Amino acid sequence: MAELQALILTFLKAIGKYRWYAVGITWAVSVIGWTVVYRLPDAYQASARVYVDTQSILKPLLATMTTVPNVEQQVQFMRRTLISRPNVERVMRMVDLDIKNKSVQDHEQMVEELTSAIKVTGTERDDIYTISYSNPNPKLGKEIVQSLLTIFVEGSFGGKKQESDKAVQFIDEQIKTYEDKLAAGENALKEFKLQHMGVLPRQGSDYSSIITELTDKLNQAKLELAEAEQARNALKRQITGEEPAPVSAATAAEESINPELDSRIQALEKNLDQLRMQYTEEHPDIVSSKRLLQQLQARKKEEAKKRVRSNDPGANYSPMMQQMNVALSVEEARVASLRARVNEYASRLGTARAQSNAAPEVEAQLAQLNRDYAVNKENYTKLVERREAARLSGDLTSATDMMSFRVIDPPTAPTVPTGPHRPRLMSMVFGGALVAGLGVALLMSQVRPTFVTQNALRSATGLPILGSISMNWTDEQKVRRRRRLYAFSAAVALLFTAYGGVMAALLMKN
Repeated sequence: MAELQALILTFLKAIGKYRWYAVGITWAVSVIGWTVVYRLPDAYQASARVYVDTQSILKPLLATMTTVPNVEQQVQFMRRTLISRPNVERVMRMVDLDIKNKSVQDHEQMVEELTSAIKVTGTERDDIYTISYSNPNPKLGKEIVQSLLTIFVEGSFGGKKQESDKAVQFIDEQIKTYEDKLAAGENALKEFKLQHMGVLPRQGSDYSSIITELTDKLNQAKLELAEAEQARNALKRQITGEEPAPVSAATAAEESINPELDSRIQALEKNLDQLRMQYTEEHPDIVSSKRLLQQLQARKKEEAKKRVRSNDPGANYSPMMQQMNVALSVEEARVASLRARVNEYASRLGTARAQSNAAPEVEAQLAQLNRDYAVNKENYTKLVERREAARLSGDLTSATDMMSFRVIDPPTAPTVPTGPHRPRLMSMVFGGALVAGLGVALLMSQVRPTFVTQNALRSATGLPILGSISMNWTDEQKVRRRRRLYAFSAAVALLFTAYGGVMAALLMKN
């Protein structure tokens, strides 16, 4: 600690030796600095505060219909890009600053000055943003802030609107392309169907189902034909087994067909027909039924031979015979109809089987055409929906209800300068002048060193010091020293008084 005090004392003595240089440098720096600060032009800060309301009722209403723009992100983007070069150059054109530029260098310098002077502050939490600009001309500062505010408001809507218009334009081009594809696909389908009209299956069916359906119908028709043929053959057998013979009227009245025998024969024939549909001719039931039927028919013939012929030609046929002939005619017609049906179904089945060989290739080509058309149609429908959504999104972006701007403090031309802060600058100049004066005095003491203490001499030479001789000042020298001390004190006091006067004048002016 003692060494530090000794060192400080040594520096002070060294500075004291060149104190007049220190005072002179301090005065010079202070006067020059104060003059420069005083002559600095006044800066007038124009500012505007705007509130951005991003909470719109349209957002939840249209969230499911279209892409709702992120208004918060738009505002933040505009805030960060407001002081960009294109915007600054636009501001210069809006306030006619570009006219004053005589060269490219002047233009670049003005752009840099504006970029550094414009400030945009605000918080996302409050959605309140402040745009400020300082300039010696208060009217110009107001115009620049107003221009920036206009760009800020317009840019928040215009960018997304332009993007939506470009998206709609691109989607329209794609829609036109898909319209051409759909038209070409429809023409291809029409030509293909006309070319393969006989091979293509009907709507909702294929050749396997058609063949199955025709096979079932053919089997059903064959079954009905077999039943009709059996019924017809049964009638023929009944008619063949009954031989008409002329008999007298009395005998004809007395002798008639045995109804019980006829009913038994008819029942047996029906039973035999049913058995034939289930079994072959060698089945025991069919063999026994045929044998019993032959016996009954032989018995019926025997009874018919015993009849006496009548002289009436109409008596040769019984009423039962006439009914059987009529029934036989009906069965013959039904057999012919069913045979025609069987032939038609057989022809259709053959045609379907012949066409089914070429059908897979035709169906594959048709499926490919339908699949391509369906894909193009689906993409076309999606593009139409996207186009409407993009248009709605663009309209929604440009809607003032989605994002409203409320100017809290409009830009005005300030009457009181906001800078420069002369008292602070004056104090900084005064402090710098003091440091400069002391620094110069210390530097001169190091350039022209002297020993002010015995310890300094002993340390420098390494020799022992036996003693020291004090300076014996005469009366005249003492008077001169006293005068120099008074002059130095007056100079220092005057310096601080000048600083105090300058500060008082500035404070009274403000």
